[in-house]
Amino acid sequence: MIANLLLFMRIAISAALYAFMGWAFWVLWRDLRAQARLVTAHQAPRISLHLVVDGGEETRHFVHTPIFIGRDPASECPINDPTVSTRHARLSYHHNQWWLEDLGSTNGTLLNGQPVTEAVVLTSSDLLRCGQVDLAVSIASDDTSQPASPALKAKTNL
Repeated sequence: MIANLLLFMRIAISAALYAFMGWAFWVLWRDLRAQARLVTAHQAPRISLHLVVDGGEETRHFVHTPIFIGRDPASECPINDPTVSTRHARLSYHHNQWWLEDLGSTNGTLLNGQPVTEAVVLTSSDLLRCGQVDLAVSIASDDTSQPASPALKAKTNL
């Protein structure tokens, strides 16, 4: 009789343990799936760079990160100008903001006329200068972007 009672208790405890482990794995799987949905749904807002190169104006739009600016044709934003380094600057999106970093360029990177010595936050209508090339920044809000050319034209006419 006692042997049957002990066997029943062992089976009940084993079943409770397996039920608890199954519940714990289900909760973890559900939370991971919800987190994956949040991460994949979060995208960087579109950033546009308006630049004047060789007398012509060009606007480039980006949504992925990081964006390398430089003379290297493999850069996301290649600029064929001798004053621009091969890997001049990097734009990256993190902490819900676009950031600019100078990558040790020879002629430096300026943000609104100030030298960039560390990573700085970009805002719409900022003016970048890589070497002797001016780039106006426009960051989309609500899936629309403001044209950046007036800020660039005002800067280049000075």
